[in-house]
Amino acid sequence: MSKPKPNQAYLDQLRKRYAKASKKERTIILDEFVATTGYHRKHGIALLRGHRDWRRSATPYHRLRRRIYGDEEKRAVLHLGDMFDQIDSKRLRAAMDAELDTLRQQGHLPFSAVCYQHLQTISASSMERLRRQQRKRVRPRGGTKPGTLLKRQIPVRTFAQWDDKRPGFEELDLVQHDGGNPNGFFACTLNITDVATGWTEMRAVQNKAQGRVFAAIQHIRRRMPFPLLGMDCDNGAEFINAELWRYSLEQSITFTRGRVGRKNDNPFVEQKNWSVVRRLVGYDRYDTARQVSQLNTLYDWCSLYTNHFLPVSKLVSKQRVGSRVKRSFDAPKTPYQRLLDSPDVSPKVKAQLQTIHASLDIVQLKNQIDTQIDLIQPSKVPPLKLR
Repeated sequence: MSKPKPNQAYLDQLRKRYAKASKKERTIILDEFVATTGYHRKHGIALLRGHRDWRRSATPYHRLRRRIYGDEEKRAVLHLGDMFDQIDSKRLRAAMDAELDTLRQQGHLPFSAVCYQHLQTISASSMERLRRQQRKRVRPRGGTKPGTLLKRQIPVRTFAQWDDKRPGFEELDLVQHDGGNPNGFFACTLNITDVATGWTEMRAVQNKAQGRVFAAIQHIRRRMPFPLLGMDCDNGAEFINAELWRYSLEQSITFTRGRVGRKNDNPFVEQKNWSVVRRLVGYDRYDTARQVSQLNTLYDWCSLYTNHFLPVSKLVSKQRVGSRVKRSFDAPKTPYQRLLDSPDVSPKVKAQLQTIHASLDIVQLKNQIDTQIDLIQPSKVPPLKLR
């Protein structure tokens, strides 16, 4: 049952009395008004003060929230988003928790003290509202050619079987830089991602030759701050070959592969193919030795930047609720932080990582990466030959 509406003439007279009345008299007038109309006291006060029209009282009243973050905070959030490679706001909040004080000390936050205090407490959702913009999606391309040799000897492993909690079990993939034309020779990037920590290493190779890919795997193995315990790859011939199979047996490395045509079996490295490799160098064509050398210089800088400063979230559990799947993720942490938290990493290695981290400056690293990207000039894409 709807509440009765007060007569407009009666309400106008009551407002005049209310405006001239003392505090005690206002209480008496308000009690009478609320008892007559059945309105809430706060709504009755708004009507008597003229802040609300009774004829629109059925419409919900939304009071505008006080604005906390202004233009300076927006510029600061956009500045930090660019500094941390435009990662999502939840991961950006975790990165700010870890690096904000250091950035302030290094002089990379040219903002006021009030703005700095706001940056310390601003939520991920508030940052997302400040950063809201259209993001251009690029359709990925792939060119994996199956390798039939030794397929029966190398066991299949799916994403559901990845339950390794210690660093050292890696997913491998090769990213092509063909510019949209798979004909001829072109450079590729070997991407190796650790399942437990998200630690990512990359190495450019001249082509897909098995010997070049094998040499790149050995190079990355020497760079990683933990021993190589396992490798999981797709069914490309650059991985499914006798040389890598013998190497895994000699070094006691677990060697597995995903199912044919199932990219979800290698989700950790597939994610990094886009978020790291493609965002760095795009889909242009690179096919010269000079370009490969320049890519490797870029990857050396990017390894420090990505592993020490960009937080990642790991999937903790999945639960099906009707037709939907509810996923739970842990708190975002950088691969560097996950290595420090791991009980399987020795104190000596942790001390070395902490020394390296203390010597890094994220702004200088970002500038080095941007400068190196500008130096790499892509090749012209040859005409596509139709078969």
